[in-house]
Amino acid sequence: MNKCYSALLSALFASLMLSQAPAHANGLDDVMSRGVLKVAVPQDFPPFGSVGPDMKPRGLDIDTAQLLADQLKVKLVLTPVNSTNRIPFLTTGKVDLVISSLGKNLDREKVIDFSRSYAPFYLAVFGPPDAPIKDLPDLVGKTISVTRGAIEDIELTNVAPEGVTIKRFEDNNSTIAAYLAGQVDLIASGNVVMVAISERNPKRIPALKVKLKDSPVYVGVNKNEPELLAKVNEILATALTDGALEKNSQAWLKQPLPPGF
Repeated sequence: MNKCYSALLSALFASLMLSQAPAHANGLDDVMSRGVLKVAVPQDFPPFGSVGPDMKPRGLDIDTAQLLADQLKVKLVLTPVNSTNRIPFLTTGKVDLVISSLGKNLDREKVIDFSRSYAPFYLAVFGPPDAPIKDLPDLVGKTISVTRGAIEDIELTNVAPEGVTIKRFEDNNSTIAAYLAGQVDLIASGNVVMVAISERNPKRIPALKVKLKDSPVYVGVNKNEPELLAKVNEILATALTDGALEKNSQAWLKQPLPPGF
């Protein structure tokens, strides 16, 4: 009798634990049932993301996020992030996607998945037009500003010769301000960012000195979300065909998509 009672209790306990175990989440289903797409976007990295005169977010990444929400027929909710916290916001479930000038590398691919690219981008070291710098050895003795944790920080750290001082800042505005104020000799960033800051300070126009990497930008998606990733890729593929991505590039990057993009 005791054995039967014990077995019954064990079965009931196992059933209770099973019923409380969380079901496997499906990101796409969650978005559709919620009717809301939560996206992490930059707020200090024009032309990808910044705050406009009307105090509303604007930029290529914001338009890309809106494109996805429109095609999914859901409401868009934006969360401002920086280069350091954008991936943690995704992996901890605060957002569904990261659209924040996000480049791809092996370390990041271990943590999250990436969509197909939605815009071109390259990373380089820039400086005053008259600075006599043409290759990596010419950087020796120079101080270069860079945003901590950004892909340009990683690339520059990997290739900078001994004798280069890399000065890291916590956000893009500080990185740019240091260059514009003459606190550093050079700046490592993306080509489109240099176009934007040239308009802010024509006396310190940044010219290309050393190209670090071609790094198109991608939408970041959590691991094990094949349905959501496939849907994002489907929408971006259509946007490439129907000209929506070309329109975004012309509007924000002031250049067409490169051949074969």
